[in-house]
Amino acid sequence: MAPSLIRVFEADGIPNSALPLVIWKDRLPGAAREGGPACALYRRNGWSGTWVYTVYPFWHFHTHGHEVLGCVGGRARIGFGGDAGIVIDVERGDVAVVPAGVGHRKIQATDDFLMAGGYPPGQQGNIVRSGELDDKRIAAEIGRVGLPESDPVTGLADGVVTVWRRATS
Repeated sequence: MAPSLIRVFEADGIPNSALPLVIWKDRLPGAAREGGPACALYRRNGWSGTWVYTVYPFWHFHTHGHEVLGCVGGRARIGFGGDAGIVIDVERGDVAVVPAGVGHRKIQATDDFLMAGGYPPGQQGNIVRSGELDDKRIAAEIGRVGLPESDPVTGLADGVVTVWRRATS
């Protein structure tokens, strides 16, 4: 299935990104629809810093890395881009790849909601809220974040790699 590409731009003190937020419905393979196997899939495909947890219920963004979020339990409504942004419903098997700087938060979720997350090599998901860092520092930190060389689900130079290379060329 083709991904949804969503551009979310600066709003509400969240820097967001010129790179599109990439959402795939029903993308995780059957065996990777659990937390541990999803994290193992990401690691096999070159992504690191994996974790299984929920999504924080407050607006935050990352300045040290892009982030893959794969739903491995329940369902949720996730906001992207700030209060004036968008809301996406996710369920088990859905995958989002969130560019550095794009704000996100959990709005509503079932009790069993879990995401499996991770970051491209050498990147990490520092938690930044609006107003915690000045704009110059945010721009400098995000400017040092490179594009991934492999897709977290396929391990190939397809998926998010292709989408973001097209967006920057």
